[in-house]
Amino acid sequence: MGWLDALLGRSKPAKPNLDALFALPSAAVTLQAATGLVPTGLGSVSFRAAEGGAFATLERDVKALLGERVEESDDGYGYTWLLVRRSPDDVSDLVTELHAVNSSLESAGFGPSLLCSLVSFADPDGRRLAVVYLYKRGTFYPFAPLPGQRRDNALELQARGALEGELPLESDLSRWFPVWGAPGL
Repeated sequence: MGWLDALLGRSKPAKPNLDALFALPSAAVTLQAATGLVPTGLGSVSFRAAEGGAFATLERDVKALLGERVEESDDGYGYTWLLVRRSPDDVSDLVTELHAVNSSLESAGFGPSLLCSLVSFADPDGRRLAVVYLYKRGTFYPFAPLPGQRRDNALELQARGALEGELPLESDLSRWFPVWGAPGL
């Protein structure tokens, strides 16, 4: 960043660090101890699909790699979601597969198309929470949906407190975007 950027208040965007996803298994243990939420075995990756044969081939290869554990869907905002299913007891394998999807897209030059990845949690009372990784920010945040497109802000803040020090958390709460209807949540 140059002195003119500093003078004008511009900052350099954070570089995504996909390896930060590997901190999720230990963070899941901390989250469970603090909130009672346990992994559901579901995680997803969201990206804007590109036109052309190269992207179609890459998407087909990723789906072939994950086999029956992956489902594709589209949302109303023009993003494609790949939902990955694993055993709820094995967050490590789930994170490894989400990392593989993200890094495949990134290494093929489609990194700017990536939006986010999430891992889903729930408790016996029906509370749900996703730990969302924002690709372009390189940070995580909790998202706890309630019926009627409302959010459980108290649970989100409780989860943030539990995850501090475990994951690079998004400090700007205005960037804690809702991911309504995200597959796996």
